[in-house]
Amino acid sequence: MIDEASGNATPGAQRRVDALFDRYGESHRHPTNRAIHGVCVPLIAWSLLALAWSWSPAAAYVLIGVAVAFHLMLSFPIAMGVLAVAAVMVYPLTLLGGSTLRVAVAVVVSAWIGLIVGHRIEGREPTFLCG
Repeated sequence: MIDEASGNATPGAQRRVDALFDRYGESHRHPTNRAIHGVCVPLIAWSLLALAWSWSPAAAYVLIGVAVAFHLMLSFPIAMGVLAVAAVMVYPLTLLGGSTLRVAVAVVVSAWIGLIVGHRIEGREPTFLCG
């Protein structure tokens, strides 16, 4: 961890990104829940991008920029991964035409249902609902 006052690394301190992954891991231990999340979380990310795209492709690119900027604050390699995945996610949007909004809504609703099922299996609330 970097001490903001001095700019020096603090020995033994956990990086913010590692703390976030640890917290996420605490409520995602069941293999079925993890598998469901492995499918549904990227689908939700894609559907949010698609919702933005249905409004304006420029809005989708701004959303990608915001996501990359946020992840840059956590980890450069993760941010580059987000950028690469976003680039792949954009291509299907160029093929959907006027049905982008309908498909995005169907995907986001289905994926959230999947996450709810996963957390029922896990027996824990989603992490972002827990303070």
